[in-house]
Amino acid sequence: MSPRLSRDGFGRPAAPVKMVHLGIGNFTRAHQAWYTEHAPDAAEWGIAAFTGRRPDTAEALAPQDGLYTLITREADGDRFEVISSLSKVHASTENDAFLGYLANPATAVITSTVTEAGYMRAADGHLDVANDRVAADIEALKADPRAACATTPLKLVSGFLARRAAGVDGGITVLPCDNLPENGKAFSTVVIDGAKAVDPSLAEWMAENVAWATCMVDRITPATTDEERAAVETGCGYADASPVPTEPFAEWVVSGDFIAGRPAWEEAGVTIVDDVTPFEERKLWMLNGSHSLMAYAATIRGFETVADAINDPEVRGWVNEWWDVAGANLSVPSDEYRAKLIDRFENPRIRHLLAQIAADGSQKIPVRILPALRAERAAGRLPDGPLRAIAAWIQHLRGHGAPVKDAQAETVLALVGEDLPATVANVLAWLGADLAADAAVVARVTELADDLA
Repeated sequence: MSPRLSRDGFGRPAAPVKMVHLGIGNFTRAHQAWYTEHAPDAAEWGIAAFTGRRPDTAEALAPQDGLYTLITREADGDRFEVISSLSKVHASTENDAFLGYLANPATAVITSTVTEAGYMRAADGHLDVANDRVAADIEALKADPRAACATTPLKLVSGFLARRAAGVDGGITVLPCDNLPENGKAFSTVVIDGAKAVDPSLAEWMAENVAWATCMVDRITPATTDEERAAVETGCGYADASPVPTEPFAEWVVSGDFIAGRPAWEEAGVTIVDDVTPFEERKLWMLNGSHSLMAYAATIRGFETVADAINDPEVRGWVNEWWDVAGANLSVPSDEYRAKLIDRFENPRIRHLLAQIAADGSQKIPVRILPALRAERAAGRLPDGPLRAIAAWIQHLRGHGAPVKDAQAETVLALVGEDLPATVANVLAWLGADLAADAAVVARVTELADDLA
């Protein structure tokens, strides 16, 4: 039997915890943790990571001292690397541990990876205080500042309450790492709203002691299967309960004020800029937008993975139509990025499931597809690229292709009418009154949806 992966002989000693991460999963381990591992000062910047709702990652990594194997799936084979930057891994229910890290003056950075739905935003971008889980967390913190919270924004509020109560003399920076435009601004809005709802004086304290950074993240990282576990044991000679498969490409663009310091990420390949937005739009529209298009349209055609879909001439044509529109409306060059996307999508060794990408379309379509569509309509053009993505999502809601898994499933499934034209009208009205009032958009989306199913 192969020995279990541990720091005794496999990884470097655990670094002192100076960063806390919320929502540890495969992507974080292939991205933020990987970049931190490669920073020259990695030995000074340990990460204490907390899971989302499921404790699986903590249960798998705790016996391995937080170590795991990153499997980079090159076209000609696997490259294995032990990642040591997670000094501690906790289940989300370990509330005292979380509050303890936030109360520690050494903790300088909080990063997070949650879904778009995890921000708990209302339609206006502010905290959805009408949400039952949000309301329950607010009342719990009013009664007990150390109460365990179920939502990420209020969990941050509880952490800042603990930091203030501990009298910590030192700032902290929050860096969300999610596929949401201006994620730093979006996250700060809901957390500050939560603070005001619990204790308005905390919001004043945060204004002096908490900084917010923004970033664009990019690395395709599928779920782990037994195939990866077997590959590690065969290739490395040890057992790893939770290795992470990923692609060779990685990009991280960061802006913001790290008032208490950060790892030297720029020396590990991170791009530090004043404005992330142009890079964010390029990635959201071109990579994530084409992913959403394939997740809805290609699954109707029976394709299961990105690699399978992009090698179909019809699907590739749809993707290229979308990229023509997205690229034309970007403020940074996209040709080289577009060429790299084809190589990434074609990699047969990255099994990226379209059904996984299809989740939470209600959060994704508005930010990945609509900005370029609205720019095109303002210029008097009616391109099929973005309209087909909307048409495919409509058919997805009507039961075609990937199954519906959405944080707003009750709301968006209620948009399905008695027939296709009624559903198109309902969905476009939900996406925006301007789209519902645009007769040309309504007609073309209906035609494209009818062609798909």
